[in-house]
Amino acid sequence: MRVHIIGVGLIGGSFAVDIRNAFSEVQLVGIDNNPDHLKQAVSLGIIDEIKETNDVKSSDMVIVAVPVDVSIALIKQVLDIVEDHTLVIDTGSTKGKLCEALNAHPNRRNFLAAHPISGTEFSGPQAAVKDLYRNKTNIICEIEKTAFKLQERALELFRKLGMRICYMDPKSHDRHIAYVSHLSHISSFMLGKTVLEKEKDERNIFDLAGSGFASTVRLAKSSPAMWTPIFEQNKENVVEILEEYIQNLNMFKDLLEKNDFEGIFNEMEKTNHIKSILNGIN
Repeated sequence: MRVHIIGVGLIGGSFAVDIRNAFSEVQLVGIDNNPDHLKQAVSLGIIDEIKETNDVKSSDMVIVAVPVDVSIALIKQVLDIVEDHTLVIDTGSTKGKLCEALNAHPNRRNFLAAHPISGTEFSGPQAAVKDLYRNKTNIICEIEKTAFKLQERALELFRKLGMRICYMDPKSHDRHIAYVSHLSHISSFMLGKTVLEKEKDERNIFDLAGSGFASTVRLAKSSPAMWTPIFEQNKENVVEILEEYIQNLNMFKDLLEKNDFEGIFNEMEKTNHIKSILNGIN
């Protein structure tokens, strides 16, 4: 099996690592606009060779793991080239604009819109890890528009990588992901910004920050080049959830100003229900 990984960073690189472990005979080809990333991916054994985009004509499977602002044009370019037997999978965090843009493409049946809910705050080939996707949810959108034989191949890949499958329409995907992922990243970035502005002595941040702060602000280490286009493509849903989040923050501030600590206790106690939901996920 000849697999092309377009974007050999954390997401694409981790796919390559697990595909190599899952399939006995596979040739992994890397495509990336960063030459240093390609060299690192070869030296780390993530990919076997480096090619240009037009080489996907020889591919059995193409995994596109690039920022969402370039993915639409790139996937169109890939679909223009591939043969009937080639499966093209994207891994982006937004789906509405992408699926709409590809809807009328002559080779739409070669494409599968997927979003593995997994990752870390790190980037680049050196961030690729084994089993990143094991026991993680993979959201698939509009699977009925993918050729049945290619659906089967994709599902077999996801099964071997240990993913759980969830089916969702693109609009629902973007709305729900804004709630549980995109807002988390905004909160982390803005918490980090607030602390940097208020605590001028960086040594104090290092010495005094506990595990709670470190875990909450962890996502602020994520790549702005990746996340800015995500917020742009999912702007409507992100603005909607931000408005509600800001209302809740203002409500908490009002309770503090009124010395209503019973109200604060009640709000936190109601929110403790999140523990049972997250324990169920674990």
